[in-house]
Amino acid sequence: MQTNFSLAQLADPHVAESEKILRKCVHCGFCTATCPTYVTLGNELDSPRGRIYLIKDMLENGRPADREIVTHIDRCLSCLACMTTCPSGVNYMHLVDHARAHIEETYRRPLLDRLTRAVLALVLPYPSRFRAALKLAKLGKPFIGLFEKIPALKPLVSMLRLAPASIPAASPMASPGVHAGQGAKRGRVAILTGCAQSVLDPAINDTTIALLTRLGIEVVVPEGEACCGALVHHMGREEAALASARRNVDAWTRAIENGGLDAIVITASGCGTTIKDYGFMLRLDPAYADKAARVSALAKDITEYLAVLDLPEPVRKPGTIVAYHSACSMQHGQKITRQPKELLAKAGFVVREPREGHLCCGSAGTYNILQSEISAKLRDRKVKNIEATGAEVVATGNIGCITQIASAAKLPVVHTIKLLDWAYGGPKPEGVAEDSAILAAE
Repeated sequence: MQTNFSLAQLADPHVAESEKILRKCVHCGFCTATCPTYVTLGNELDSPRGRIYLIKDMLENGRPADREIVTHIDRCLSCLACMTTCPSGVNYMHLVDHARAHIEETYRRPLLDRLTRAVLALVLPYPSRFRAALKLAKLGKPFIGLFEKIPALKPLVSMLRLAPASIPAASPMASPGVHAGQGAKRGRVAILTGCAQSVLDPAINDTTIALLTRLGIEVVVPEGEACCGALVHHMGREEAALASARRNVDAWTRAIENGGLDAIVITASGCGTTIKDYGFMLRLDPAYADKAARVSALAKDITEYLAVLDLPEPVRKPGTIVAYHSACSMQHGQKITRQPKELLAKAGFVVREPREGHLCCGSAGTYNILQSEISAKLRDRKVKNIEATGAEVVATGNIGCITQIASAAKLPVVHTIKLLDWAYGGPKPEGVAEDSAILAAE
């Protein structure tokens, strides 16, 4: 794509990076076939190619964002399916991230939208605030029918619908400390305990720690860890995102310097995609660039780490039929496609892949709150394809997908690590039938 940025514009490193990305686009349109919003809405401006044109026009002309571009950029899930499809290697993720930041700097959103986004940014990344908000949501659930009659309260209705009926107790295992491995020491890792996941399903982290320590891995929960920054990053709040990134880089650097780390294990793929991008996000900060790059290099999804660990034979081979949902941040953001399915199969599960596995489930961080109608269409499409597999349980590696799919599916939806832990001697995940379980020793 030809660009016409001035030398003065290109002196801005963010503009220069976006210009480099824009030049790679050849207008081929391959991205439209795999873009969830284009497939759903059929509008060229709601495709990656259309958004690229809008972003180019906005940045090249040095214009503030207007209502049209905000509408179409806000509809983007940042699922990154376009990056998997693109034959030219267009880094759409960094381009749309720049566009979102430009929008927040130059566009004044309507009051209710500003309030909604401010609340999400002030609550979701902080476990104690999020837990308190979920308790308040239980009080509001009986009034959903009333709130639905008021269009302006659509985001509130979405939040109330997604809020769980019960809130798990906080886990002491997530507190800073060291969990020693059993038997001969095979490695040392840090674990990101996270924000929303630690409230919605703290058992994911507990299960990960339990499995790793049984396998001889020492697990460190570093002091000072915070939200990875993904939630605010995707809302264009760059300063808040970078502050979270720096805090985590500091926490993990201390752990690296105090005993070393083989990996930083992540159990939420949305977080993993962001942390693996810390090196890019902090590239212009001389105090953090090298440290951030080192952290990004150490970041591993839990399945990515287990896949090279030389696992023993499972204690039991459940034989359960599993529909594996590959989160967008897993398959498109991190290019992890093979390891989770191979681990499940080796553990004795029958793995089935739903049709249209490349399409997003509609969760996408806060998308199911801010763009609830499109999100619901994508969720229902995903659930229909999952249930058509005849599976007994759904496995995935991202808490947002778990919450989204579980809100409509008739099957139990669990994190992949819970099924693996079950096969390797841990407890059966809640809601999963064990009729077909076969002890491996037999």
